[in-house]
Amino acid sequence: MKFIGIIPARYASTRFPAKPLAMLGGKTVIQRVYEQVNGVLDEAYVATDDERIEKAVLAFGGKVVMTSIAHRSGTDRCYEAFTKIGEGFDVVVNIQGDEPFIQPSQLEAVKRCFEDEKTDIATLVKPFTAADGFVALENINSPKVVVDSKMNALYFSRSIIPYQRNRDKQEWLDGHTYYKHIGLYAYRADVLKQITALPQSSLELAESLEQLRWLENGFRIKVGISNVETIGIDTPEDLQRAEHFLQTRKEENV
Repeated sequence: MKFIGIIPARYASTRFPAKPLAMLGGKTVIQRVYEQVNGVLDEAYVATDDERIEKAVLAFGGKVVMTSIAHRSGTDRCYEAFTKIGEGFDVVVNIQGDEPFIQPSQLEAVKRCFEDEKTDIATLVKPFTAADGFVALENINSPKVVVDSKMNALYFSRSIIPYQRNRDKQEWLDGHTYYKHIGLYAYRADVLKQITALPQSSLELAESLEQLRWLENGFRIKVGISNVETIGIDTPEDLQRAEHFLQTRKEENV
């Protein structure tokens, strides 16, 4: 199978304008994401709606495709980019443009999900640990995933699911393995076309999670497991954390 990675990156962001061009350890955030992906997949492209980002990607030797400013989600932007790049790929991998520490092992875990011929879409989860604590578990910005015995997603929620009726909440992480969703997606090429044509669903609107639209419409989402902790950049404060993380990692490798 041939895999193409597409990295949606838009300039306008309510919480952090121009985020893809923010500097992290002497490189832009978008360059760091691209370098983590390039070489692991058969091809990698940045999909953007802004000429400043296009110029920056070309400057470091990356591949880029311009897309509409009207997209509501990274999935929609991925599909437009894919149609412009052309056919020849079996799976499209959607890598968030604010994940500069995404690891090759995570991309490989998503690729392995397609060894199951019934997989329509793949994504990743990371198990919560007791050390994470209940505060991390109840964070609504960290969606949880319930899976079946074959690691297919049953449901995604910002709430804590399942609810353990007969156990104190502070003990929930000891009594069940909860999975934190990692926002990395891969879609079979024909499935990507189908899901972008679907109207928003009631569950999606309720939770503000687009993957619920796909589940509601009967698509099978295979879940891979990663134990790698990454730092997504949503705010300037996240960028500071990422800079500290990068510096610490450099010092450990000296």
